[in-house]
Amino acid sequence: MKEIIGRKMGMTEVFAKDGKMYAVTVIEVLPNVVTQVKSVETDGYAAVQIGFEEKKESKVNSAERGHFKKAGVPATKVLAELKGDEMAAYKVGDKITADIFKAGDIVDVIGTTKGRGYAGTIKRWGHKIGPKGHGSGYHRGQGSFANNGRNNARVIPGKLMSGHHGNKSATILNQLVVEANAEKNYILVRGSVPGAKKSLVTIRSAVKVQLGQAEKVHELQDIAAAEKAAAEAKAAEEARIAAEKAAAEEAKKAEEAAKLAAEEAAKKAAEEAKAAEQAAPAQQEAAPAPEAPVAEEKKGE
Repeated sequence: MKEIIGRKMGMTEVFAKDGKMYAVTVIEVLPNVVTQVKSVETDGYAAVQIGFEEKKESKVNSAERGHFKKAGVPATKVLAELKGDEMAAYKVGDKITADIFKAGDIVDVIGTTKGRGYAGTIKRWGHKIGPKGHGSGYHRGQGSFANNGRNNARVIPGKLMSGHHGNKSATILNQLVVEANAEKNYILVRGSVPGAKKSLVTIRSAVKVQLGQAEKVHELQDIAAAEKAAAEAKAAEEARIAAEKAAAEEAKKAEEAAKLAAEEAAKKAAEEAKAAEQAAPAQQEAAPAPEAPVAEEKKGE
């Protein structure tokens, strides 16, 4: 049998790759540090004492400080004992982590139920209420205390009465471990777990023999990897769009530059042609007039 201490964080749902959904309770399982090993020879029973959640040295009294110093481990907020044949292998200073269990294991979860204060029998035991009519005179009473004439001077033990409701140890049997992650220190257990959020719970191997075929946990979606892949795909798409936009802007700029260069060249050519036309008459006026041909004197005059 194996055991480990954790803290209930709340409920959520996880999905397998084939679409199957598991409603799970998230249990934070920080490393349980072994502070003492108890044996039958010295203590009369076998168990390991573990510490859960470190705390500041300034908040430790002298007796606790000496205990933790002897074990050579940091001070912790919680000290508890874990029992089981598989726990005897641990030594002082060892850490028990979430990978002590694996997906598909059947476990029992022990916790302290939510305290609901002083409650009547209707709420505490689920008794039926009386008639709601105003004349009945009996609505949410505790019922008859008669004991069939055996002894009317006392209340028979076991009578269900009003009293303090909740705030007691409860065990949920045969829960399925959906995932155990030692890197992120959590265990996902299918279904509900007794206790309020942030309350301590103990996870142990199931004490009842499991009959039939063991249930197989479907492979879960890696949400972090999926989100990372989605973010990378989005970044790649944004980069592609930005590159296309930059290329379009470059092409537009090149087209505008070519158009401007063509306009400047045409303007320059037009100016040169105009200048040539204006210079042509002046060149003609400046050119010397051709000499008139001299007529030959007639012979024989």
